[in-house]
Amino acid sequence: MSRAPLRPAIREAVEILAAAGVPSPNADAEHLAAHVLGVDRGRLVLMPMLTPDQLEEFRKLVARRAERVPLQHLTGTAAMGEIDLAVGPGVFVPRPETELIFEWALGRLECLGHAHQPIVVDLCTGSGALALAIAHARPDAEVHAVELDPEALAWARRNAQQLADEGDTPIDLHAGDVTDPAILEHLNGRVDVVVSNPPYIPSDARLDPEVMDHDPHRALFGGPDGLDVIRPMVATIARLLRENGTAAVEHDDTNGSGVAALLAGSGSFTDIAEHPDLAGKPRFVVARRLGAPSVA
Repeated sequence: MSRAPLRPAIREAVEILAAAGVPSPNADAEHLAAHVLGVDRGRLVLMPMLTPDQLEEFRKLVARRAERVPLQHLTGTAAMGEIDLAVGPGVFVPRPETELIFEWALGRLECLGHAHQPIVVDLCTGSGALALAIAHARPDAEVHAVELDPEALAWARRNAQQLADEGDTPIDLHAGDVTDPAILEHLNGRVDVVVSNPPYIPSDARLDPEVMDHDPHRALFGGPDGLDVIRPMVATIARLLRENGTAAVEHDDTNGSGVAALLAGSGSFTDIAEHPDLAGKPRFVVARRLGAPSVA
């Protein structure tokens, strides 16, 4: 059976995806081709041909992507830091902008020194993205992750087991509500770093079909102003952090000042700062638990 050249197939896919309104048709076509061929995207140049079966599979995936099925649902994976996570229906797909919180957390952990084993908590972990990426990068850390939704928690457990089987330090997964005053109470005042990518989109926001039709709404929406989860979660963060412990909370690009105000209004934090994403939009707020003088 004759093979088909890869580049014309990709060009055809780009045209189909662009016509369907897919925001990144070139990148998505190449990601799907790499998935079908079982190689990294950067190695496509070394794979100039497709078998008939591969071409058929590629075209089927392109057709589904044109229907605005998320790319990560088609490939079955999403990246965070140096790890790949299994994702699919029922769990929020991690976004590239959350990598900024991951990098921030690693920087904070570097500043801690070695006086004690660092403790990290990921609130609203979803697929386990932040918790597992941190545990992979810092095997010396004790990492806890909290998730309320049973479907998301199942994905997180799957990812945690896979990475533990590959040699990563296991994380502690907890089924629970991040606004519960008793959640993780055994860690009260002991946590060095808290990270969170909670539901934060205002309920009237207009979203792309990939998000609105495929991400679980429970992981997306945070009430009329997007702060229904963050507002009560501030007390949880304050309770968990040790003195000088730090936290980073991702938020909607309309809510940077709102999240900063909540942290300031609690009276428990200082060094509150808003951080932009790579597009320059407000994306996450960091703060330090009041205590000794700032180390940052």
